[in-house]
Amino acid sequence: MSRYWSRRRALAAVGTTLFAGCSGFPRADAGGATAITGGSESTPAGTPTPELTPVPEPDASFTPSQWTAPTDAPTSDVERTVLVENLEVPWDISVASNGDLFVTERVGRVNRFSDGDVDTVFAPEDAIDAGSIPATPKQQQWWVKGGEGGTLGVAVHPDYPDVEVLYVYYTASVDDGKVNRVSRFDLSADDPAATERPVVADIPANRFHNGGRLTFGPEGSLWVTTGDAGSGELAADPGALPGSVLRVTVNGEPAPDNPDIDGGDPRVFTYGHRNPQGLVFLPDGTPVLSEHGPGGRDEVNRLVAGGFYGWPETRTADDYSALGADSDVRPPLANTLGSTWAPTGSLFYTGDAVPSWHNRMLIGGLGSQQLVVLTLSPPDAEVPPLGETGRRFDADWLDDTYTATAHPVLRNELGRIRHVEQGTDGELYLVTSNRDGRSTEQFPKENHDVLVRLEASE
Repeated sequence: MSRYWSRRRALAAVGTTLFAGCSGFPRADAGGATAITGGSESTPAGTPTPELTPVPEPDASFTPSQWTAPTDAPTSDVERTVLVENLEVPWDISVASNGDLFVTERVGRVNRFSDGDVDTVFAPEDAIDAGSIPATPKQQQWWVKGGEGGTLGVAVHPDYPDVEVLYVYYTASVDDGKVNRVSRFDLSADDPAATERPVVADIPANRFHNGGRLTFGPEGSLWVTTGDAGSGELAADPGALPGSVLRVTVNGEPAPDNPDIDGGDPRVFTYGHRNPQGLVFLPDGTPVLSEHGPGGRDEVNRLVAGGFYGWPETRTADDYSALGADSDVRPPLANTLGSTWAPTGSLFYTGDAVPSWHNRMLIGGLGSQQLVVLTLSPPDAEVPPLGETGRRFDADWLDDTYTATAHPVLRNELGRIRHVEQGTDGELYLVTSNRDGRSTEQFPKENHDVLVRLEASE
């Protein structure tokens, strides 16, 4: 069923509608660490810039909890309520503890949705305008002018609104080209953009594979996913930032219990990734990553501190099957092989707005234009039935910590689903990415892109 409620709010300037240390992680073998730098500056790795006044560390304490994986198939019958329309390629949602939603648009805006009202909070001063196609295009196009860059991930400080700080991952235009960076902004200022302080600077950028997800882990660290920026060689180097998952403090320093990787940047938690854009945490604290693969071969990976995930050399079933017992490559929980999800923003859902999705991983699908509901079942547990559309990942070369079972929902109903997020009361929100030019001919629709709330059908 569908139930649409939308509000049109014109922003005169642009003519569009806007709205606004855990120690329990498993570790791979590790050696000593060395700090290196990337980009054109020489700031030591993990060191805040001199003008960076420290932000209070989150008041976070984490106790791992037991959880049970569902054994039934998830429902595909959900109601969809459009809350905001005419967005321009929204990318991420961050939910504050007071219920405010912060949403980025790749064209260079950070917006807030609060109590039914919408406002544009700020635009990073040197963020590129990635561009967008019209909501009613005359023709589709693969590339908008900013490629896959733009204003991407967003994460609000866990103690907001007491600490009015927002973190944004964006592609910046600099004298010698483009870089990706993570910066923090003071939302209490009259002009938040003027308060920018880089937290992780000079992440290599490219027309594609920019990564970009930001999220706070249950232990209070800021986690950052970076794409390989077109260089598999850099992804395989733990001393370089591309193709990695970074874990830093709110002030950009390496998280205190990060792994010591031989030759590695101390901010790197894992490496050997291609273009990771989804990161969730299971109730016991286990981090799970979703990432784009080449020609299909998308992956879901259980992250192990210091782990190497094989890119660019290892990505096929034969590649993984050929690994010896002494290989340092970590196998995935799921690899889509010849098909593609084009997985992006992810969520481990613990709410009850859609009860049958409780304790499952939800993964946005771009090229597949769907939401993937992924059940992670521990060994010897009953697994959900496949039904007509489900798919099981249980090959002997996969990570057997969990058996992954995928069920697609909302296929071709909303188009390219960019991210899905949980509200403070268990609500489900998602944003679409249909105006980046890559959707099928039936999208975008006249009111796209949209912010949508999901709930179980009555």
